[in-house]
Amino acid sequence: MDGKMSWTVADAVDYKGFPADKSKTGGWVPAALVLGIEICERLSTMGIAVNLVTYLGGTMHLPSAISANIVTDFMGTSFLLCLLGGFLADSFLGRFKTIAIFAMIQTLGTCMLAISMKLPQLRPPPCDKSNATHTCKQANEFQMGILYMTLYLIALGTGGLKSSVSGFGTDQFDEKDEKEKAQMTHFFNRFFFFISTGTLMAVTVLVYIQDEVGRSWAYGICSVSMFIAILVFLSGTKRYRYKRSLGSPIVPIFQVIVAAIGKRKMELPFNVNSLYEDSLEATRIQHTNQLRSLDKAAIVAKGDFEKNAGSTPNPWKLCSVTRVEEVKMMARLLPIWATTIMFWTTYAQMITFSVEQASTMERSISNFQIPAGSLTVFFVAAILITLAVYDRFIMPIWKKWKGKPGFSSLQRIAIGLILSTVGMAAAALAEAKRLTVARATSTTTTTLPISVFLLIPQFFLVGAGEAFIYTGQLDFFITQSPKGMKTVSTGLFLTTLSLGFFLSSFLVSVVKRVTGSDGGRGWLADNINYGRLDCFYGLLAILSFINYVIFFVFSMWYKPRKPQSAALQMENIAVNGSSAEEC
Repeated sequence: MDGKMSWTVADAVDYKGFPADKSKTGGWVPAALVLGIEICERLSTMGIAVNLVTYLGGTMHLPSAISANIVTDFMGTSFLLCLLGGFLADSFLGRFKTIAIFAMIQTLGTCMLAISMKLPQLRPPPCDKSNATHTCKQANEFQMGILYMTLYLIALGTGGLKSSVSGFGTDQFDEKDEKEKAQMTHFFNRFFFFISTGTLMAVTVLVYIQDEVGRSWAYGICSVSMFIAILVFLSGTKRYRYKRSLGSPIVPIFQVIVAAIGKRKMELPFNVNSLYEDSLEATRIQHTNQLRSLDKAAIVAKGDFEKNAGSTPNPWKLCSVTRVEEVKMMARLLPIWATTIMFWTTYAQMITFSVEQASTMERSISNFQIPAGSLTVFFVAAILITLAVYDRFIMPIWKKWKGKPGFSSLQRIAIGLILSTVGMAAAALAEAKRLTVARATSTTTTTLPISVFLLIPQFFLVGAGEAFIYTGQLDFFITQSPKGMKTVSTGLFLTTLSLGFFLSSFLVSVVKRVTGSDGGRGWLADNINYGRLDCFYGLLAILSFINYVIFFVFSMWYKPRKPQSAALQMENIAVNGSSAEEC
């Protein structure tokens, strides 16, 4: 019997619901089938995002600021919907069904987008170039409504996929088996590789097809690719390992809050040992004096125990000290969480205004015209180069000097914030130079006599910043949160991306209103050649610097959780599914 059980995975089942047999389920082949979904998701989402602003301005004839906000709102919604996908996967559907359903939704969205861009009725007529004013008619409400419907259908599919793809991939490995645990580490590396591959294909090949062949063809390729990936994914149904849904980890947080509010008028006991505790000794978390108002959830009062249930307490009235401390740990993450949002606001400029800048500049190399959206390849390159330099050079040097394997998570976040601040300052200087050339050039000139490579520093600085802040955030939220709340903590990580994009939309709207819109002018003019985008970038640099100072104060206040053993960290990552990595 023992020999038979050694060939099964304790916490996983096969497609029939029986304990998963290691010889027939899981491992590299099923995990590889999952990765196909991820590369197609990256291809579609990034291929749309990095070049959408040029379509909105050049084809739909929308003002610069409105075009940028549509892109940032689309991306922000995609990341925000990760929370919905994660909730459905944890509480009802499971990861396999969640991936299948939301992949089909995204395929439907990209197919509809391809069709909408093929039909002339769904876009305004070209600009009238017969007069000096180049009269352009903006897209009407119906045309924009169809575009919004397709974009947010894609955002819904993306959100559901992001929450489950990497987690389901890690489900194919047994973290209690040393051999499979090592394979899981390699899976993470390959997962990052596929993310990068999908992004690179999106900003190079797909953007080129959009500009030179047609957007409907490009998005049609995305639809067909995702459909094939779904078929490949479903082909592995019998070989997958499935983890049972354990319920939403958000519920315990609300239970502590509700219980504490219900007992807000009660006095805390002088002896903390009088507070309720039912956790095993090995899993208990020691009481802390911070956020003591939450301790009231652990005060034993009349009516706290369920009727006819022996010693079982009502979790909405009485919570253990360990459960309360877990919620406290999550609450202590919030200041760091809040100060990382600003980075993703600067990131948003790389796929909106920076692409618009590129579209006005000289992009020719010999007889080849670089698509404006493909300039983000320097952004991706900066990420890959930074990660390689950090892994091969900085980490060994830091280990010899400080005795630590690289920078701490908070140090990496700090470096990312600094680089993004410098990146925005560089962007302001580059834009000031571009505007000088624009004002000295004839208004009828569509391409300014200034090289697009002037924008490379801002792409490289913010890209390098992402390499640090992304890994720092992922490490911080995984290692500094309770084991049972890893999904919630990575959900916090995902919301920083979402809120960063929404904050960008908010700032653009405010700046547009405050700096004036007479004749489409102001800092964010309808045509960026007549605006002061350099001032907007300068504002972002100042706000980023202020944000960094606030982050520095909070990071000094924060007391890091003691590091876990390597084995426990791997277990935590497996439990969480490392759901933030696909962002």
